[in-house]
Amino acid sequence: MSSAAAPSAERQVDAALAALRKGRQIVLSNGELSVAFLSAELADDAAIASFLGDTAPRVLLSTERAARLGLVDPADTGASFVVELDSITIDEALALANPLVDQYTPVKPARQRTPTVPQIADAAIRLAKMAEVLPALIYRYAREDEAVDLPVELLETYSPERGLALSVSTNLPVHEDEKAKAFIFREALSDRNHLALWLGKEKGDATPLVRLHSECLTGDALSSLKCDCGPQLTAAKQAIAADGGYLVYLRQEGRGIGLVNKMRAYSMQARGLDTVDANLHVGFGDDERDYRIAAEMLRQLGVSEVRLLTNNPEKIRALEAEGIAVVERIPLELPSNPHNAKYLATKRDKAGHMLK
Repeated sequence: MSSAAAPSAERQVDAALAALRKGRQIVLSNGELSVAFLSAELADDAAIASFLGDTAPRVLLSTERAARLGLVDPADTGASFVVELDSITIDEALALANPLVDQYTPVKPARQRTPTVPQIADAAIRLAKMAEVLPALIYRYAREDEAVDLPVELLETYSPERGLALSVSTNLPVHEDEKAKAFIFREALSDRNHLALWLGKEKGDATPLVRLHSECLTGDALSSLKCDCGPQLTAAKQAIAADGGYLVYLRQEGRGIGLVNKMRAYSMQARGLDTVDANLHVGFGDDERDYRIAAEMLRQLGVSEVRLLTNNPEKIRALEAEGIAVVERIPLELPSNPHNAKYLATKRDKAGHMLK
């Protein structure tokens, strides 16, 4: 009798993400060492106690969160550096993880260290960010009877655009163009569906006008005044409908950190932090979006060069790195309001957006 086929890499990554989101433990291995992790945010006291047994609590933090807490020098941080802390209480671990806690007990330097196995630590933090949970994980070494959920080398080869597939295309009349056409793409490793909306008349071999727009529920649907996303979306649709091209709508809420974490960042902004510092305080990079998805969508639509409607130079670099030529940049600058003036200034001064 033949044995069952091993789960695909995609299914193993997907299962690990689902476990983190549900507050269950995952075991990661580099082939020599296995480590068990539990989301500090989602596990309750009973789950943490059961997970740890007689092991002293240890928490793994993202570089961004550790720097905001003063545990590492921000100038020394990098993608491969993640701080871990041991011999702390469960309450201390949870306070370190939660960006909304006003008071926390500083951890003594002797009780912190860089990861023993950076490869596993980096994979764990990356998974937490992909799962859109706080990048703070309680951990211990795995026990002999615990199966490995994910070999870290599978995650190292993961790219979000791999397995991206066009699921359906259909006419979608919109205010700007009653003959608009929607193309829906599905990611293989998540429940996120991305949309490309063709607006305007096709003009033979003319280079299409393209806008990459990341989902913003508060701005796009609720007309929030804290950002310029809603007005940018409206202006982009109008410009593309007049010229012919694609609105590429990416399901990367809050610059890729998810709606819950975006609201946490908003809470930190209410305490005086700017947009960039608020994201870092929550434990994420200032921008976690991945535009390889947009490039793959355009490729599948037969687009190899674009006129890009953007103020963000990173979008230009990202598309060109993926082989999509940006032959022209078209600015998309709109008036500010009292609620988003600081936000726009931060995008210009800290994120390098081409704004006046």
